[in-house]
Amino acid sequence: MRALFESPAGLLLLLLVIVLFGAKKMPDAARSLGRSIRIFKSEMDSPNSEKKDAAPGESPDSSNKDSN
Repeated sequence: MRALFESPAGLLLLLLVIVLFGAKKMPDAARSLGRSIRIFKSEMDSPNSEKKDAAPGESPDSSNKDSN
């Protein structure tokens, strides 16, 4: 990651992003990206949390439908 900002192409890319989005919106965008990554990682760490709540033999997204 460090090598990206040491090269002229990386600096040009950073300058282009600042020009396109503006310096005022960059902290908000970075904050939103950080929150999204944090939520994604927490969901990836506990993929079976929904399955634990369901009764054995039932899928977590199945609903209680009456069969006629």
